[in-house]
Amino acid sequence: MPITFAPQSPERAELLGQIKAKAVVHGRVVLSSGREADFYIDLRRVALDGAAAPLVGRVMLELVRGLDFDAVGGLTLGADPVAGAMMHAAAAHPELVAGRKLDAFVVRKSEKAHGMQRRIEGPDIAGRRVLIVEDTSTTGNSPLTAVEAVRAAGAEVAAVAVIVERGAQQAIEAAALPYYAAYSLSDLGLA
Repeated sequence: MPITFAPQSPERAELLGQIKAKAVVHGRVVLSSGREADFYIDLRRVALDGAAAPLVGRVMLELVRGLDFDAVGGLTLGADPVAGAMMHAAAAHPELVAGRKLDAFVVRKSEKAHGMQRRIEGPDIAGRRVLIVEDTSTTGNSPLTAVEAVRAAGAEVAAVAVIVERGAQQAIEAAALPYYAAYSLSDLGLA
């Protein structure tokens, strides 16, 4: 399945400017994948920013407009602000989700050892269609870990969506999942 990129819109252009100004850090870094890179894309600087987070929600909802799902989430921490922004944008702009309510959830990296001992926090997702999100992904490991966890919890995965595609496309496609990205490295002037 080919990757689907976000349609052009004023919000998409505005968010791109926010990402370039606030999230792209130049310099030698080691990514969570273990790979080295000459830049880092710290999307938490955007997804947790009061001015930019609403744009994240709207752009991501536009990206997956028409896709059938009623909950959004992924592996903590990269997915959390993205899912929250989408949940709030859906409440503020119900036309983006055809009037449906959108819940968010968090997938822990491992099952909690105390309390309810849940791996997935938030509303129950069993029997529901969910969208797995991530801020950016190089290898696809984080979203695919989330896919495995939500399937074990009884949810059906509609697709995987990221703000910036950094190289995970092949892994997501190998898992036979639809894959959406708001931006490519080329959009950021990094390819």
